[in-house]
Amino acid sequence: MSHMSQLHEPHPHRIAIVGVGRVGATFAYALLLSGLVGEIVLINRDHKRAEGEAMDLNHAMPLSETVRIWAGDYPDCAGAAVVVVAAGTAQRPGETRLDLDQRNAAIMADIIPRITAHNQTGILLIATNPVDVLSYVAWQASGWPHQRVIGSGTVLDTARFRYLLGEHLGVDPRSVHAYIVGEHGDSEVPVWSTANVAGMRLDEFCQREDCPLGPEVRERIFHRTRDAAYEIIQRKGSTYYAVAVGLLRIVESILRDQHTVLSVSSLVPGHYGLENIYLSLPTVIGRNGVERVLHLPLDKGETAALRESAGVLRGVLNELDRES
Repeated sequence: MSHMSQLHEPHPHRIAIVGVGRVGATFAYALLLSGLVGEIVLINRDHKRAEGEAMDLNHAMPLSETVRIWAGDYPDCAGAAVVVVAAGTAQRPGETRLDLDQRNAAIMADIIPRITAHNQTGILLIATNPVDVLSYVAWQASGWPHQRVIGSGTVLDTARFRYLLGEHLGVDPRSVHAYIVGEHGDSEVPVWSTANVAGMRLDEFCQREDCPLGPEVRERIFHRTRDAAYEIIQRKGSTYYAVAVGLLRIVESILRDQHTVLSVSSLVPGHYGLENIYLSLPTVIGRNGVERVLHLPLDKGETAALRESAGVLRGVLNELDRES
C-alpha cells in the first residue's frame, strides 16, 4: 500500500455526544449503525443514564458494526473530531419560550467551556433548541472560529419540506431540491423561487406533469413542514429519529470532507445585509466545518421574510443579553 493511499484510508474517529436524552441516544444509535466512526463517548449529567445507553448500544455490536462506545466525561472530548451537544431541557407547562431560551443558554454557557478545556481542534455541532440562539451562545462561549461551531439548523425542516413536496409531486424526495432558510422555528422561510426537480422550477415541472401547485397548495405544504414538530409532539411527546439522521448527515460530511450543501445554522457572512447572527442558509460542509455559506438568489418576498426571521432571532439574543 502506498503512502498516498494510506493518507486517505478511513481511520477510527471519535465522536463525543453531550446530552444523552432521546435525541442524543438516537443519534448514537444511528452513528453505530452507520459504521462511520471508531469511538462514541456518551456524556450526560446523569451518568447512570449514559451508562445504560452505552450498555444497550454495546449489546447491538455483535450484530452490527464494531465501535468502542462508553459513558465518559468531559476529558473524553479530547481528540473528538466532532462534539455533538444535545443537552438541554424542554419547555415546562406555563413557561414562556424566553424562559426556555434563558435556561438552555445558561446550560450551554456552562457546558461549552468544559468541552473546550479538553478539545481545541474539533467541531461543535449544536442540536439543542432554540438551535440558532444556542449555536450563537456556544460560539461566543467557545472562543473558536465561527466555522467550527455549527447548529443543526433547518436540516430537518428542509428534509420535511422535500419529503412533502416529493409526496405531492410523485417523485423521490431525494430528487427534489428545495430549502427552508432562516430560523429553525416559526419564522422559517420556504424558498419556492429556486425549488426544482431535475433542474425544472416547480411551476414548469407542474405545468408539464399536470400537478396543481397553486398558492393554497404551497401554503398547506409549508404549514405542514413548519408545524410538523408540534404535530409529532402532540402524538408521541417528542421528535428524535429524523433529527438524529440529520445530525448523522452533517457529521458524515465533516468526517469524509464531502463538501455537502446542507441548511445548517452558522454565522451569516453579511448576506442579505445580515451580520452577527446565526441562522440557516445552504452551506458547504467539510472537514473544517463551514467551508462557505451560499448566497441564494432569493426573490424580494423571501429576502424580506428572511430579514424578519433574523429580526426575531436578534430580539431573543437582545433579551438574553438584558437578562444576563
